[in-house]
Amino acid sequence: MSLFWIVIRQVAEIEEQMGTSKKVITPEEWEKRLNDVKIRKEDMNKLVMNFLVTEGYVEAAEKFRMESGTEPDIDLATITDRMAVKKAVQCGNVEDAIEKVNDLNPEILDTNPQLFFHLQQQRLIELIRNGKIEEALEFAQEELAPRGEENQSFLEELERTVSLLAFEDVSNCPVGELLDISQRLKTASEVNAAILTSQSHEKDPKLPSLLKMLVWAQNQLDEKATYPRINDLSNATLEDPAV
Repeated sequence: MSLFWIVIRQVAEIEEQMGTSKKVITPEEWEKRLNDVKIRKEDMNKLVMNFLVTEGYVEAAEKFRMESGTEPDIDLATITDRMAVKKAVQCGNVEDAIEKVNDLNPEILDTNPQLFFHLQQQRLIELIRNGKIEEALEFAQEELAPRGEENQSFLEELERTVSLLAFEDVSNCPVGELLDISQRLKTASEVNAAILTSQSHEKDPKLPSLLKMLVWAQNQLDEKATYPRINDLSNATLEDPAV
């Protein structure tokens, strides 16, 4: 990412010649520095493909492969299977998700007790959500309690989840967020990451990390200079420095 390295380089240069006042970098000078940095199109294409594959945009990844000639580092067919698992969790169909994970690779859950517990915990949450109280208590006792006895953190999470049953109005429940859609999304992301890891692929796309690095680098440079910075990452527009 050219802008990131420009900012880092600029921080180093300013530190060498730093005085009491901030250095002012004009838009013209900044544009020149940007143009001096060359990044291969192939590298940018790989970054885009990495994002599409990791986030599961299989159709977009296939189209991008055909248009750019960039080959993904995993079989695109596996993305469809991975997204089916993720969607099942997001929809509350946890049993279906577990079956799909085992069809993909049984070792994923066999070697990841925390993930399996969280999936079972999500099953319990869905039973409570659907008002199946007796079934929820039985499931918690038979499937989750034994795991809680072996792991203190599991026990604490189980106790938090079961406490949902003590409230008729979950809006007043201190752990009511467990019934939010965000909890499903959290569990789905954990499963998605585990599948990617099992396929020897990064569990997180590189692009968001690079953007975080850019924000960090700009914050460092802000202390030493005024310059055209990006305030809105969605459009990446360089805004003139306030002098």
